[in-house]
Order: sequence, then structure tokens, then C-alpha cells
Amino acid sequence: MRTIGSAFLTGLLLLGLLPLAGGQVALAEQDNQGFIYGTVTTESGREYKGFLRWDDEEAFWDDLFHSSKDDLPYMDEVDDSHRHREKRGQRRIIKIFNWEIKVDEDDKHGFSDRIFISRFGNIAEIQVTGNNDARLVMRDGERYDVSGYANDVGGKILVRDAGVGDVYLHWERIDTVRFEAPPRGEDPGVFRLHGKLATRYGDFEGFIQWDKEECISTDELDGESEDGDISIPMGRIRSIERYGSRGSEVILKDDRRFRLRGSNDVNEENRGIMVEDPRYGRVVVYWDEFDKLVFSDSEGSGRGYGDYEDSGKLEGKVTDTKGETWSGRIVFDLDETESWEILNGSYRDLEYNIPFRMIRSIEPRRHGESIVVLKSGEELRLEDSQDVSDRNDGVLVFASGNREPEYIPWRKVDRIEFD
Repeated sequence: MRTIGSAFLTGLLLLGLLPLAGGQVALAEQDNQGFIYGTVTTESGREYKGFLRWDDEEAFWDDLFHSSKDDLPYMDEVDDSHRHREKRGQRRIIKIFNWEIKVDEDDKHGFSDRIFISRFGNIAEIQVTGNNDARLVMRDGERYDVSGYANDVGGKILVRDAGVGDVYLHWERIDTVRFEAPPRGEDPGVFRLHGKLATRYGDFEGFIQWDKEECISTDELDGESEDGDISIPMGRIRSIERYGSRGSEVILKDDRRFRLRGSNDVNEENRGIMVEDPRYGRVVVYWDEFDKLVFSDSEGSGRGYGDYEDSGKLEGKVTDTKGETWSGRIVFDLDETESWEILNGSYRDLEYNIPFRMIRSIEPRRHGESIVVLKSGEELRLEDSQDVSDRNDGVLVFASGNREPEYIPWRKVDRIEFD
């Protein structure tokens, strides 16, 4: 569901100025550093500054910005220097460093397209370059031209300007968005949702984005009760429990109970429950695996903008199936080069979005899956995405002192170990 425009920014009275049932502290005491903040300059030259929200969805630095990469320089480099094409029907065989890759004839790069995924906190500036296009300037100085794929590019941005009030800005009227840490003490007017999500495969705990959208206290859960339609502010809910495929049991902080149905907020049409679990990054739990969510109090709003300054290139060692090894700077899947980039993969109806900086090693397995070992020591068996399946286009290793990279196709990778 979509929140009413001013709901994000004007959570006053019971949700903002007074303590809530269940021990929630007053908003004046809430840490605001996790909220997205910045200055939006329009094509007319006017500036709006304040807390930002993307199309009634993303509102925090650890939320994920999605789009499609326009430029794939490492694929072009390989294409220009090392590949030989041989047409065979509707497919081509491309030879790279004596290895062969089958690709679709109509693929402009000879490889599949790539999705850009980043935390908002890793972005310094967004320059709007078209109705569905942008150039992203990252905190580490890298620049990416992106377009479409999700409403993060081409959608609306809500700005809470202290002098003007709530302003919805359409993408085509925006020139630039420059991010910065919010001033201490400036009140976003809401608090962030936090809780523990129980699934049949274990529990996840952290900040919550319900139905891939509701993430703040004034966002509303919609449904049909036995008494009629109802919309409940998320900040008043104690728990949500799946009740079959078509409904949920909702318990409020004042102990009232409702069985709701008839909305994607409370049935199998739910798009997924996101949990910012510090063990993994962003985990998406889909309806069939969801059992119960219990909200908990949190005095924070997540990592601040300053926590995203440190980053670096992907470096490590790649071992092939014959035991030969290469060490140096790594280009994963021929496009990911930075430690802030995200590895995506699934286990059953659980989807993991893991920053590469959290990963110790990756080992491809048969049947389109990989063993991913985190730096914490935890092991995950992931599948379904290009990053971890046989759709991966392989890795380049730039060894120290070598001008030309070594290319290892995915079917020849035995193990990747990151520094």
C-alpha cells in the first residue's frame, strides 16, 4: 500500500510527542542519523533540503538503491582484447583466454545485463540525466551511469524541507540530489520499525520494511476486518502472524486483536518482508516462509552516513579446478569491483543481499548454487541468482605488476577467497 504523502513527515501527537505503549521512547530522544538526508536541486535552480524518502519506500541509509548499469567496462575490455566470436545458430561461442562462453546473439555486450545495487549511504550524489536515467557519484569517487529497472530512478522523491514543508518532487524536474548526514537534533517526526521475524528456517532480527515498503511508525497496515476496512499505523502494532495464505492476525500494543484479509499487506500477495539483519545485510522473507513478526523497541535508526566512508576494491585469491591460483584485484562476474557492492542469492523463499565486505569466500557447486562463507564464519548455500549460479560470467584477477588480467570462467572456479 502507499502511505499518505505527509504521513512520513508529520507523525505528531501520539506517534511523535508522547511515549507509546510498549515502552517506545519519545521521538525527541530518537537518533536521526540513520535517516536519508540531503539537498535536492531542481531544474529551475531551487533547492529543498531535509529528510528524504524515495517514492514512499526507502528512507534509510542502509536501504538498497536499484537500477541497471549502462556501462560495463570490464566486459568491453575483455571483448576488445581477448575474445573471438564464432556463430553457431542463434548463439555465439566467445573465446576469452582460451576459454569458451556461450552467449545470446542479440546481447549487445556478449554477456547478460547487470543490475546496480548499492546502499544509499554509499552514494554521494545523484545527477539526473534523463526521465529514467541518472549518473551516480559514489562516496569512493566511482561514477555509474544507470537507467530504469526499479522506481529508484524515475520515481518521486519526498523532501521534508524545514522552511517549506513536505515537497514531492518528480524525477524529470530534479537536477541533482546531494546527500549528507542530518543535523543532530533535527526531528524526522517518526521512528523506524524494528523487530524479530520468525521463519521455518530460523529467526531474523533487525530493522523492518514490511511488504517492501512500510518501514516507519506512521506507515499503515491495510486490511479487511470483520467490522470493515481498517488502516493501522505500524507504530501501534505489537505483532503480525500469518494466518493461512489469505490473512494475518494482528495484535496491537493496547492488546486488541484483529484478523485481517483482503490486502497484500496481510495475505499471500505480500511482496516480501525485509529485515536489516547485521549478520547478513538485507534479507527478504517471502510469505510462504514467514511465520510471525514481533516488533521491538529500538532507540536508533540505523547506521549513519559517516559509517559508509570506508570502502575498497575487491581483492583476494582465486583458485581454479586444476589447483592453479591467482591473487590480486578481483572483478566478480565481470562487473562487481567494490567491497560495498552486493552479492545476491536465495535459499528457499529467503533472499539474501550481502555486501561483499562481509564475505570470506565463495565456492561454486553443481546444480546452480554456491557455498558462501561469511567473515563471521557462518556458511550459506545460495542459488537462483546470477552471482551464485552457472549464469555467472566468471572473474578477472589483476595481479600486482601485470597489465593484463587473468580470466577464469565460472565453470573453472573452485574457490574465491576475499581479503
